[in-house]
Amino acid sequence: MISGEALTRLSVWLAVTAYAIACAGMLLTRERPVQPGWIRGVWTLGCGFFLAHVACAFGFYHDWSHADAYRATARQTGEMTGMQWGGGVYFNYLFAAFWVADVVWRWIAPRSFGRRPPLAAAALHGYLFFMVVNGAFVFVRGPAKWYGLLLCTGVAVLWARNCWLAGRQRGA
Repeated sequence: MISGEALTRLSVWLAVTAYAIACAGMLLTRERPVQPGWIRGVWTLGCGFFLAHVACAFGFYHDWSHADAYRATARQTGEMTGMQWGGGVYFNYLFAAFWVADVVWRWIAPRSFGRRPPLAAAALHGYLFFMVVNGAFVFVRGPAKWYGLLLCTGVAVLWARNCWLAGRQRGA
């Protein structure tokens, strides 16, 4: 039988991997009027894995207690920054809410989703990426830290490539 710790870790790394794959697909197909369906599927799968991670973390580590999750977040933040602050747990809740809302919008109103303002999409993806970098690299130890760095670097390089290409198109 797989342990609670293994399920918690596996679910988050599957979520981060799916996040990176879907982001790569989005960035590589940004010029298409409609993105390939597999991107929405991988994005949805990643969100599902993240929700499974949250459930595992609360069930196996925090006994379904927000107060315990807050204290654990404060301890981890204190270890990294010297500041005991548990408010980061709310940023995780917001991350989950934004990712779920994005998935739902993609499925129930794809035309409306495709017309959303570019600034709104950039703000959402900027926040999600910030959270992924923190969760997959900054607050991670051991070999997983390097896997997280690899995934985050790949997404950042593709984003920079798209910015460069967009700049060239405007200048042409």
